[in-house]
Amino acid sequence: MSGTSGAAESSAPFRSGFVSFVGRPNVGKSTLTNALVGEKVAITSSKPQTTRNAIRGVVHTAAGQLIIVDTPGMHRPRTLLGERLNSVVQATLGDVDVIGFCVPANEKIGPGDRFINEQLDAFPRAKKVAIVTKIDSTSRTAVAQQLLAINELREWDAVIPVSAYLNGPDNRIQLDVLLTELVSLLPVGPALYGADAITDETLEHRIAELVREAALEGVSDELPHSLAVTIDDMVERDDKELLEIYANLWVERDSQKGIVIGRGGERLQEVGARARAAIEPLVGKQVFLSMRVKVAKEWQRDPKQLGRLGF
Repeated sequence: MSGTSGAAESSAPFRSGFVSFVGRPNVGKSTLTNALVGEKVAITSSKPQTTRNAIRGVVHTAAGQLIIVDTPGMHRPRTLLGERLNSVVQATLGDVDVIGFCVPANEKIGPGDRFINEQLDAFPRAKKVAIVTKIDSTSRTAVAQQLLAINELREWDAVIPVSAYLNGPDNRIQLDVLLTELVSLLPVGPALYGADAITDETLEHRIAELVREAALEGVSDELPHSLAVTIDDMVERDDKELLEIYANLWVERDSQKGIVIGRGGERLQEVGARARAAIEPLVGKQVFLSMRVKVAKEWQRDPKQLGRLGF
């Protein structure tokens, strides 16, 4: 794909394929996905295991089409849900063309990173790229040290430091370099999605995820794993520009129900306000959001409940 002249570059073959970002929780995988796509397709949170599905975001360039599969984080599972999330990761990584291993610039490489790096050996067909994220949050010296440390883990097809926030050009550092490199590692082939596609996630699933993201903000560490969201119904009003959404927030215990609702329903109102603010730009109209908090006892460990909740 390399060429010294503009003519050589323009005659380079079109490439298309799949990339997945892996790494410990909260290293910036979903943020990176959203920044490359240019729109929010994956929810973000400081809580581990926020991503639960293999979310596809589509990036269009003149040189090729990059399909990003944002997977749950690799981890040692403690529940049936954890096992199913891991199996999503394994199935996804077996099919992608490039794996981007994300390590934050501001944290030393630790046992979790080494564990994930070792898992990459199980996917020999995928090209491996090391991505040092959050380079805006630390010094150049620390970034340089992290680049040296990551180089010692294995032979990478590329090592690229980046910073990726959806808003603000000052926080989008080296994203163009990363995108060019990722596309160059894809196989030659036609575009796999239409020119206007940004994701293959359904609108209902994207809305459910935005509700879950809003509910995750500011809660205790034990709740995120126990929280699931389903949509009962979405109704477009004929008499006004309004979308009615009826959602269920599922938790595992009555005590968690109290946490989500808050004193006098105050916390649930905050969740609703945050969720509506994220959903309305997506659907392009005003939203009426009705949320009910329900208990499904120990659903993370119950195969039937997991199936009902979409896992």
